[in-house]
Amino acid sequence: MTLKMQNKQMIPASAGWRRFLSVKALLALALMSVLMLSCKEDDGVVNEFDNWQEVNDQYISRLQATVDQKIAAGDKTWKKIPNWSFETGVAKTASQFIYVHVLTEGTGSGSPLYTDSVKVNYRGRLIPSASHPTGMMFDQSYTGTLDDTALPFKMAVNGVVDGFSTALQHMHIGDVWEIHIPYQLGYGSSAQGSVPAYSTLVFNLNLKAYYRKGQVVPTRGSEAAVTGRWIEK
Repeated sequence: MTLKMQNKQMIPASAGWRRFLSVKALLALALMSVLMLSCKEDDGVVNEFDNWQEVNDQYISRLQATVDQKIAAGDKTWKKIPNWSFETGVAKTASQFIYVHVLTEGTGSGSPLYTDSVKVNYRGRLIPSASHPTGMMFDQSYTGTLDDTALPFKMAVNGVVDGFSTALQHMHIGDVWEIHIPYQLGYGSSAQGSVPAYSTLVFNLNLKAYYRKGQVVPTRGSEAAVTGRWIEK
């Protein structure tokens, strides 16, 4: 059986030949699928964030139970703080709190207000996953070990996600906290850079200072100048 050339296209000489090619094509496709699947299974690649929303929901649920038990037992190193913007006296779910482990208790008086700016050292990571048993680190303001040589990062208290802002408004200068922020108080259902959607955010956070606005001073310009100072102790 031969193939005829017509208008530079290969044309089968019979219907039988067409059926033969179709069978061969199907077999080839099936073989390719098997090979691709085999490669996928053998290439060692792990989907790091499978069922990530469910994993994070369960993490916060378990964490709430653990923190509630520790607080009930009198452990002062753990805190459960409701999001700053939620109404008082209203029942709240686990995702409406941040969970804090106090690593170092500072001696500074007062706490930043929502309208203040702060100087902080921080390191952020996700909860443990397949290839990151201590959680994938996604951001940091310092490298190495946290000490007095770390250069603090300046930010506005109202310029960060709700969970981070909530923590800042309860901290004192010198505090070092590990805070666990449910995704509802973080980036929610949206990805942010290397942070997948539905991610619990875990921060080691150290408050170094906060800037408190003072009084309005009249000026010759169209706007009054606002005085203020950095509070560092």
